[in-house]
Amino acid sequence: MRRPFALLAAALLTGALAVPASAADGDEKFTIKDPRITESSGLAASRQHPGIYWTHNDSDDGAYLYAVDSSTGETVATITMSGVGSPRDVEAISIGPDNQLYVGDIGDNLGGTWPYVWIYRLPEPKNLRDQTIKATQYVVKYSGGARDAESLVVHPKTGRVYIVDKNEKGGHLFEGPAELSPSGSNVFRPVAAVPDLEATDATLSPDGEHLVVRSYFGAIAYDWNGGKVKKRERLGVPFLGQGESVTYTADGKKLMYGAEGADSPVEPQDAPGGGDSDSSSGSGSSAASESGGDGLTGTLKTGAIAAGVLLVVVLGVRGMRRRG
Repeated sequence: MRRPFALLAAALLTGALAVPASAADGDEKFTIKDPRITESSGLAASRQHPGIYWTHNDSDDGAYLYAVDSSTGETVATITMSGVGSPRDVEAISIGPDNQLYVGDIGDNLGGTWPYVWIYRLPEPKNLRDQTIKATQYVVKYSGGARDAESLVVHPKTGRVYIVDKNEKGGHLFEGPAELSPSGSNVFRPVAAVPDLEATDATLSPDGEHLVVRSYFGAIAYDWNGGKVKKRERLGVPFLGQGESVTYTADGKKLMYGAEGADSPVEPQDAPGGGDSDSSSGSGSSAASESGGDGLTGTLKTGAIAAGVLLVVVLGVRGMRRRG
């Protein structure tokens, strides 16, 4: 009788002393090590593969997406998109409902002269390995004429796609149709101004309540407000070089900022608005995430659990001795 009890106690201790879950959540600084990725221009945190970030190269690298493991910085899967022709200037990536990847071939280095740009949609693979996946291609036009853009977000609940154009004097948030059509053109229309920065990427919180738009050297947080965005605050951005990308972590507690270049770093910052919404809102300070919301730090909490398990072990052994 003693051996099973000892095994159970050991299992409980192992669980109590294990590394906190947050250490595997992909919210720590890492470096993209793949030598093929020299112009990482978009970033999206996977929701079905913890700690995995999707990225891609800028310009005409090809129809490739890379799954990077944030715990090592290594690429664990390369996706080749089929059915999309030759991408022209891929600038953004986002994840929508049902783990659908949306890729924005929306850049225009000629200053907004392309008569149309493209969005590609494909399912995020359940198994991370090198593979080819067929994507759906959508033609995109703007109601006010062609323009350059590097920022694309997908609302996590409605699946509606939005683009922020890139303009040194500030741009606009453009809303796509309620559902994209693979035939004909999808016209995006301006719904809100996004002033005071030259947008290089954007991200929506996992609950769809907060939008962050970044530029090369700064960022602004907005309340989503049903798409009629309201400015919340200006954010400090870590200097990493040519700042090109940003994404919320899968739990919404951090923002991950990336940059172009070989061996490019990705660095976390606390997401805005910590403390004024629940943990599912995509907000929260680092202190809240470490404490688990009950006032104990991660270390103290683990120690308390371990002490409790030890007490159970001692009492259990004493009880068996009395019965023996």
